[in-house]
Amino acid sequence: MGLGIGKYRYDENGDWHSLYTMAFKDSHNDIEPVAGYGFQKTWRPGQGLRLGAGYTVGFTLRSDFHYLPVPVIAPLFSVEYKQLALQSTYIFGGNGNGNILFTWLRWQIRQTEHNHHNENRPPLR
Repeated sequence: MGLGIGKYRYDENGDWHSLYTMAFKDSHNDIEPVAGYGFQKTWRPGQGLRLGAGYTVGFTLRSDFHYLPVPVIAPLFSVEYKQLALQSTYIFGGNGNGNILFTWLRWQIRQTEHNHHNENRPPLR
């Protein structure tokens, strides 16, 4: 369970860029904040449908590391329809830590012009 906020834009190639921060309950049932940058190459196979693959980099603060900043770099994938996206990343790890599929829903509060009228050439934001 968690909550976050971010700012995104699509570049001239239609690829997605985002700055974000979120906090969620981790596997120790402690609050874990994370902030970073996300990039996804975006494909548009149908009207309103977008698929994305890319990466995220940032920092997190974990209780088991005494809330010292821990760097994060992970793959990022999404399936989006209009304003709703299902995004996932995989946290690689070893024996007893990591190896976690982390998935969340992302809702765009404001529908952008490109989502509504032109799927092929999104505006810069």
